[in-house]
Amino acid sequence: MFQRAVSCATLLMSLGTLVCCALPALFVALGAGATFVSLLGIFPQLVWFSEHKGIVFVVAGVLLVANTLMRIYVPQSCPADPALAAECQRAQRFSAILLKVSIGMYLVGAFFAFVAPVLFL
Repeated sequence: MFQRAVSCATLLMSLGTLVCCALPALFVALGAGATFVSLLGIFPQLVWFSEHKGIVFVVAGVLLVANTLMRIYVPQSCPADPALAAECQRAQRFSAILLKVSIGMYLVGAFFAFVAPVLFL
């Protein structure tokens, strides 16, 4: 149960890094800056992610490391029943893919939050 909670929190925080930094840059690059501004008008709470990007990235990074370590060091056993074992293995593969997607979202967000402003000034 704890591992599932950490996995869900990891995904949500990785999405937060995208909302904070990558999506605004994408919208502006595509010429849809006004669309993003109207989105912020509808959901003004999204500004919090940009204002506190340091906290968002630290928490997301800690969760990603914790989730990765849990996948490596906590043994995952599947039931002996062949049908349940197949479903268990499918869920484990999906979890591994989801972790990789979360890490990718984190890296994209980190690039646009910390590297791109220095490169494109």
